[in-house]
Amino acid sequence: MILISEAAQAHFRKLIERESAPGLGVRLSARDPGTPRADVRLEFAGTEDLSGDEWAIDCEGFTLWLDAPSVPFLEGAEIDYTTMATGGQLQIRAPKIKGVAPGEAASIVERVRWTIEQDINPQLAQHRGHVSLQEVTADGVVLLRFGGGCHGCGMADVTLKQGIEKTLMEKVPGVTAVRDATDHDTGHAPFIPRGAGSESGTSPLGAA
Repeated sequence: MILISEAAQAHFRKLIERESAPGLGVRLSARDPGTPRADVRLEFAGTEDLSGDEWAIDCEGFTLWLDAPSVPFLEGAEIDYTTMATGGQLQIRAPKIKGVAPGEAASIVERVRWTIEQDINPQLAQHRGHVSLQEVTADGVVLLRFGGGCHGCGMADVTLKQGIEKTLMEKVPGVTAVRDATDHDTGHAPFIPRGAGSESGTSPLGAA
């Protein structure tokens, strides 16, 4: 499931020996798995640090512990250590850590959610905003709720029509329109106050 090279194992053994802690191992986990922000985390772990549901991989001289909820996202990961003139570098490749795009049999809801998380929200995050899916109607209309800096933002309409709707209709077959289901009057910290959008700034997606 996970390939850890001999060079990487030797590197970990050397680090563990320096700690002089019997039974010390290494724990690997995924942070924000299934999102564009996903990354891996490596840390020393003794038996007292384990939650009890970790998966164990026996290596020469130590145990590599896998965080149980992270396992599906770490499948096929490779850990290697390369030596260069300037020193060594640990390399971790986890091809599934950001999730796997829905297949042909996936529902339109799954495809919309994937596109929101992978393509739309990373752009909206530039303005401290995000959107979440409320519903996909039977005739393909996507209802979204804006949050963060997009909640109450004066550029939300531009973002919706010129950015989000365009992206979803291009990438998700079956989407016929995108509608805003947000009560923007309740927004507390809009990136651009409503009524000032066309004069004060640009949308993170609308200007693309």
